[in-house]
Amino acid sequence: MARLTWRAATVAEARWETASARTLVLDVPGWPGHLAGQHVDVRLTAPDGYQAQRSYSIASSWREGGRVELTVQRVEDGEVSSYLADVLETSQQVELRGPVGGWFVWRPASTAPVLLVAGGSGVVPLMAMIRARGDVRGRQPFRLIYSVRTPEDVLYADELRRHVRDDPGLDVHFVYTRKAPEGWREPPGRIGVATLNSHGWPPDFAPDVYVCGPTAFVETAADILVALGHDSRKIRTERFGGTA
Repeated sequence: MARLTWRAATVAEARWETASARTLVLDVPGWPGHLAGQHVDVRLTAPDGYQAQRSYSIASSWREGGRVELTVQRVEDGEVSSYLADVLETSQQVELRGPVGGWFVWRPASTAPVLLVAGGSGVVPLMAMIRARGDVRGRQPFRLIYSVRTPEDVLYADELRRHVRDDPGLDVHFVYTRKAPEGWREPPGRIGVATLNSHGWPPDFAPDVYVCGPTAFVETAADILVALGHDSRKIRTERFGGTA
């Protein structure tokens, strides 16, 4: 395996997804391409030489042109996430290394149904999978169960609506933990057995399952899926936490 090297990445575009989450579109010369679900390391270097490094999931599907999209959720007191979300401007640079990871990935050649389970910003690598499916006009049936605090915290809200409208076989179900939209049929609450049983795939469909979010969320969702009869070998998890 070739050793990963640091590359200079230039901010070509930036847009806010929510009040606290920002997508950076980076030009990365020599980018080798990536699979949906992989991540990168981002390194910042201060004028005095101090360095800070964090890992972020790639939000974009791979396309020609060497561009990579990262969606960064600002974390309170997070030195890297705060800088990327609030300070970094168009035409400025960061260092990027990747792509990293080969387990938590979706390949368009796979024909199995797919269940995506996201908690908060854990939707980022799962969105890359939805985008990759859309790019190749895949016909694999996809279901996304997306848990967020409030409607205002939904990442990619407009784009998800477009994918549901334009990509046959894609279904999205939201779980709101603190405040639901007016008229929503379910009261706010955490993801549970009923949600995964009703809005996921039956175990005998043998879906490929991807679960991403905070550690407690991932462990709870994975345990429920196994209890419902899903093959633990087909459940892939990615969790985050700690410094940001």
